[in-house]
Amino acid sequence: MDFIRTFLERDLPQLGISISAKTMERFWKISAHNHGQLFNQSKPGSSLGVSHHTIRNYIDLLEQTFAIRALPPYQTNLKKRIVKSPKVYVRDSGLLHTLLGLETQEDLFSHPCYGSSWEGFVIENILSAFPDWDASFYRTSSGSEIDLILERGKKRIAIECKASSSPEVGRGFWIALKDLEIEEAWIIAPVNEAYPLGKGVTVAPINAFMPRK
Repeated sequence: MDFIRTFLERDLPQLGISISAKTMERFWKISAHNHGQLFNQSKPGSSLGVSHHTIRNYIDLLEQTFAIRALPPYQTNLKKRIVKSPKVYVRDSGLLHTLLGLETQEDLFSHPCYGSSWEGFVIENILSAFPDWDASFYRTSSGSEIDLILERGKKRIAIECKASSSPEVGRGFWIALKDLEIEEAWIIAPVNEAYPLGKGVTVAPINAFMPRK
């Protein structure tokens, strides 16, 4: 908590930001509880007594200071009802767990956020290693979904995050691959070795996906 207090009470004011430290801490905690979820700006706005425009400003502020990441939805011309809200992640897993009051590994494993914590950890590490790629997520109103789409030029890679040593994906994942005509997909999970799950789909630990130096 010392880092959080220092960031809110000293670092932000030094950047010329005059928002109350207590308000920003409450918003940061709200972001942690919505980690990896679609972010509805009206709900935290109601909790904090501010407009959704102000909440958007808070998101921008924490994004610019590298505290959170707002992952945009994939833009496509397909005739699908695409979700348009961003997904918000606390970029540092340690800060996420602190904001949620998780002190031990057992606390994390038994908490509902375990899966989304893994998702954020995977996405943050991958995007740090692929800075020149466009990143987004894909979700339709019918439930087709992919956690992360990496795109550069004509190259497109789908990544699904599963916090299980025996990961399974649903029908919506396969539909999404077909929708986007993706030929390379990865399911990043805490497994020991990579193995194929289907045509063009590989289950792998995160290090097996990362680029070689």
